Amino acid sequence: MNVTAAPPMTASIDCLVTGGTGLVGNNLIRMLLDRGLAVRTLVRGRSAGRELDGLAVDRVVGDVTDEGAVRRAVAGVRTVIHSAAMVHVGWRRLDEMRRVNVGGTRIVAEAARAEGARLVQVSSVNALGLTGDGSPADEETPFGNTIECPYVVTKREAEQAVLDGVDRGLDAVIVNPVFMLGPWDWKPSSGRMLLEVAQGKGLLAPPGSQHFGDVRDVAAAIIAAISRGVRGRRYILGGHHLSFVDAWTLFAKATGRRPPRGAAPPPLVRFAGRVGDVIGACVGREGPLNSAAASMSLLRQHFTSERARAELGYRLRPLEETVAESWRWFIDHGYARPRRACQTS
Repeated sequence: MNVTAAPPMTASIDCLVTGGTGLVGNNLIRMLLDRGLAVRTLVRGRSAGRELDGLAVDRVVGDVTDEGAVRRAVAGVRTVIHSAAMVHVGWRRLDEMRRVNVGGTRIVAEAARAEGARLVQVSSVNALGLTGDGSPADEETPFGNTIECPYVVTKREAEQAVLDGVDRGLDAVIVNPVFMLGPWDWKPSSGRMLLEVAQGKGLLAPPGSQHFGDVRDVAAAIIAAISRGVRGRRYILGGHHLSFVDAWTLFAKATGRRPPRGAAPPPLVRFAGRVGDVIGACVGREGPLNSAAASMSLLRQHFTSERARAELGYRLRPLEETVAESWRWFIDHGYARPRRACQTS
């Protein structure tokens, strides 16, 4: 593999992206570079691998909990896009999540304020409230009707850290993306759901609903927020609202698998989550199947992106296109093998 060395640090950088090896951050870096902007990213030493190969991006080694590294990364930067976060839906690891998601955000926000840079905080719709009746929630919906697991709590606390900075003069906006698919999902993160359906694990779908979006549309809106976002405002970057049954049916069609037989009964989902808790307790590590994740899958998560459409020009491409291109990226990069489409009567 040919590896392009990182260029020398430049005196003036248009944009710093934290979390540059993640799904959102990697797409942001590529989109910013395509627009001719000078980009820097903050990477942990072990993370700067193939995700950044061939990209003319400045790199600062460190993480968001390292004040010195963050100050070096922010120096001379006009805009900071903070997309780094610890993501785990479960009941454990609260202290670790607070250190990264909340403490790291405070450090980044303070460095941006001191530098006079605009901050775009990449949060999540999980930090927002849901309506009790399944109607679309917006940026002002009171918090509630969700599962207060550590990820949800710390994303909400991270937003508050940014808003506290705004009160002290920080120029910042917050964006709240939904579930995203798309290329450059190296981990993979959200794409695990697509891969699991492709592996035949989608016999019964969760009974809830979610918004499904394209990371490239989200990245374009994040970049628009640099110049068009109103200081101190949140922007929901939603997607296509589907039940998990309908989403998994679309995933199955794209990957050549049979569609799910339907939605799992809620008691079965809760039982599976409790079984996951027991297994996690026995092995000393909480896995992706646990009662918090199971409870989240029961929710009707529905949002409106009207503010982002009006103020950021947010637009969505067809979900069929997103799923097909995400699946093709996984195949092209060795995460999956193509299959013949299943014929259903």
